[in-house]
Amino acid sequence: MSNADHDATEPVTGEAVSRLQRTEESIKRLGRKLPAPAKQAIRSVIGPCYRLAKRQLRPILGSIKGRRKRPSATLYDQWVHEFDTLTDKDRRLIRAHINRLGYKPLISIVMPAYETPAGLLERSIDSVRAQLYPNWELCVADDASPSPHVSAILARASENDPRIKWTRRATNGHISAASNSALELATGEFVALMDHDDLLPEHALYEVAVSLNDNPSLDMIYSDEDQIDQEGRRMTPYFKTAWNPTLILAHNMVSHLGVYRRTLLQRVGGFREGFEGSQDYDVSLRCADATKPDRIHHIPAVLYHWRRKYGVASFSESNLKQCSEAALQAVSEHLQRNNEVATVAADQKLPQWIRVRRAVPQPAPLVSLSVPTRDQADLLAMCADGSLHRTDYPTFELLIVDHQSVSPDTIRLLAELRRDPRVRILRFEGPFNYSAINNMAVKSARGSIIGLINNDIDVINRDWLSEMVSIAVLPGVGAVGAKLLYPDGRLQHGGVVLGVGGVANHFNVGLGRHDVGYFGRNLLASDVSAVTGACLVVRKSVFDEVGGLNEEDLPVAFNDVDLCLKILAKGYRNVWTPHAELYHYESASRGAEDTPAKAARFRREVDYMQQTWSAALAHDQFYSDNLTIAMVNPFGLAFPPRRRKPWMR
Repeated sequence: MSNADHDATEPVTGEAVSRLQRTEESIKRLGRKLPAPAKQAIRSVIGPCYRLAKRQLRPILGSIKGRRKRPSATLYDQWVHEFDTLTDKDRRLIRAHINRLGYKPLISIVMPAYETPAGLLERSIDSVRAQLYPNWELCVADDASPSPHVSAILARASENDPRIKWTRRATNGHISAASNSALELATGEFVALMDHDDLLPEHALYEVAVSLNDNPSLDMIYSDEDQIDQEGRRMTPYFKTAWNPTLILAHNMVSHLGVYRRTLLQRVGGFREGFEGSQDYDVSLRCADATKPDRIHHIPAVLYHWRRKYGVASFSESNLKQCSEAALQAVSEHLQRNNEVATVAADQKLPQWIRVRRAVPQPAPLVSLSVPTRDQADLLAMCADGSLHRTDYPTFELLIVDHQSVSPDTIRLLAELRRDPRVRILRFEGPFNYSAINNMAVKSARGSIIGLINNDIDVINRDWLSEMVSIAVLPGVGAVGAKLLYPDGRLQHGGVVLGVGGVANHFNVGLGRHDVGYFGRNLLASDVSAVTGACLVVRKSVFDEVGGLNEEDLPVAFNDVDLCLKILAKGYRNVWTPHAELYHYESASRGAEDTPAKAARFRREVDYMQQTWSAALAHDQFYSDNLTIAMVNPFGLAFPPRRRKPWMR
């Protein structure tokens, strides 16, 4: 990764070009005013030098004029320049670190090739040869390309570097068969997957080796990625989460760069024919099923540049329907291997990605919905109506915890609601304590599933509770959160990101209901660190196991985040689903934090969270240290990134 790559994408104003043009015009105007003998003398002396200089400047001027047409510099251009461009000092430190590594596994880069344009294939090979980590081999299978240049380039590369192996298939078998042919050449302990026209930054394999030194038991490693155009300009970075068993079912978040222990890859059978275009996705799911989550590792660095918008179209770009069908089949078989009852289909809003619909167990488990309230009869009536009459889940009880209501309207409403056999009214005395109120309700709950519901929640889609319960009952799942919208349709809650504002805040606040968000994160279900207690579903056994909500230290704020972090600490996963949609009028009944006493209490709660969960708040595994924790710009780039580069440790 050189400065030249970045400089080529920097915007160039018309100033340099226009200055040269103005100088030339000024000289011509001056010449027109001179007497003829003077003009002739000047031409004889200056003319040859001028013509020579003009010939030499013409290519430069043409280059500058061409560069003027390029788009202006983006924030990502600046980010790459400042934080992701290696200097000579970086290279020295990396080489020194490599020398100190106690474990230097051979990494086999597996590359299927077919009819690759000569320049692209050569640049891909060059990017491998430029790796700072030297213990690699490149294994390429030419899938019977009709054009002779592919084999010629591979033969020449192999002659120049013995670490490059290649074979030519007798017949064209497409990408899965070609990948298997390349895999047969591999002897490394680990296998990295690379397309025939993409690029690796020079520190890619070094970062993989560092991760393996930190944890030699790893079976799968994947990194962040971006795209690169024909001018070498990088764009569209995908900064990924840690291993995310929910998000991986929506799209292939592993490739690129994906690295696998070779014995694992061979044990699962390599690449399956019939899954062309999604063969990497299928491999990642089968390998994940054959190992354990703690042996899957994400490197939060861009270690792969995916060619886009030039050259020949990739198989997946040319065969979208076939690739989509293969992806659906890969996810469906993954669910079957894990004994999950679900249907798989293209997402309605993002048809290139996947929606998994799970079935609620039969018989459906009883759900106890806890709704704290105080006066505000109109809000409670709305919430109760949505739960009782606009929810299609068959078996639930509504536990309304009345915190000393005095309004006549509320008293009458509670009396009416009490007549419904699904409703129980509980009375809570004393100062407002959200944690204590809900803990009391959970102790009275008859259901095996608990739902924490604010009284300012209103139902949008009738299957919201079925969606949440179908996830909450999965082994290993803790809390499940919903997609909450402001009354005007903007997003209020899309999961919780840690570290924002010193403790935590919601993902994507203010985004449109149907906006895609960062790589689909507003429309795709995902594991998250925490979800809001305004609408949270969890198994009662899990709630009890972690001790419920913290009544002593977190009576009002952050008790839901604390609950979710305790759930994570016990080894469960927390999941946010966009397919359970509700309106949230956000603390309409409790009011604002607008008194000195409330401000002091809030400060104590912040201090408790920062002292208790400092490590988690410093690094949200389901966000990225390359993305900002500024509240105003979710999923914006971090200036600077919070990740410490391994060669600078």
